[in-house]
Amino acid sequence: MARIALKVDVDTWRGTREGVPALVRLLSAAQAGASFLFSLGPDHTGRAILRVLRPGFLQKVSRTSVVEHYGLRTLLYGSLLPGPDIGRREAATLRSVRDAGFEVGVHCWDHVRWQDHLLRHDEAWALREMRRATERHAEVFGSPPRVHGAAGWQFNEGAARAEALLGIAFASDARGTHPFVPVAGDGSVIGPPQYPTTLPTLDELIGVDGITADNVHEPLLARTERTVQDQVYTLHAELEGMKLLPVLERLVAGWRAQGHALVSVGALHDALRGTVLPRERIALGTVPGRSGLLAVQRAD
Repeated sequence: MARIALKVDVDTWRGTREGVPALVRLLSAAQAGASFLFSLGPDHTGRAILRVLRPGFLQKVSRTSVVEHYGLRTLLYGSLLPGPDIGRREAATLRSVRDAGFEVGVHCWDHVRWQDHLLRHDEAWALREMRRATERHAEVFGSPPRVHGAAGWQFNEGAARAEALLGIAFASDARGTHPFVPVAGDGSVIGPPQYPTTLPTLDELIGVDGITADNVHEPLLARTERTVQDQVYTLHAELEGMKLLPVLERLVAGWRAQGHALVSVGALHDALRGTVLPRERIALGTVPGRSGLLAVQRAD
């Protein structure tokens, strides 16, 4: 039928320690491919408190229990508690994911710093942040990363140019409907091919129109029931890797039953080698169920 690329965003130290091993066990047993994208610097989750000022943030928090999924201690890192260095503390855990046969790549250096500040800064700032993450990736894995997926889908043209400078081969930084090559207003290519997230995430669906953790797999499976178009599904180590692991089990079983192949973003990229992808711009837009502005695919 179609390929569904599983992109695992790992935001926190707790998600790395607890969620990642659980996901590796589940996906290995299901013989499913996936791309694990790691936060490689300090966990400063507690500094995200300023997001309460964003439109829609409190509504989202009321639908999904942040404390339940992230834990109180995590919500204090970077404020009342020092932020642990994830890449340093969990290097063995990160390497175990690669050794289990999964694709590994970069999510960010400091998740909160990137998500809350990228759009206020220039390309040089993005390049510095991404270089720290790519250098840590090389330190942990012994090789530079091929894939990048922006924290919180916060991304712009400057960040795309930074990816190109750092040798990123392909990325999944935006929300959209199909793979594309990012271009500037004059049509010039600015970064590597993008494989945007095409399906909604669990925290965007739970609490809306009667959807709960018990039935959230149903609307997702309904979206993929008859599709022949490749999809990208973003899951989180702190959600599907922990309290919502049973949801992922139902999704994996459902996608298998529908005949879809579960692959990494890299496998999707490799399958499309030689294909001429459309050239499209990256813009800022909104996504139902998620607060604030995100990078979205824009076909001019």
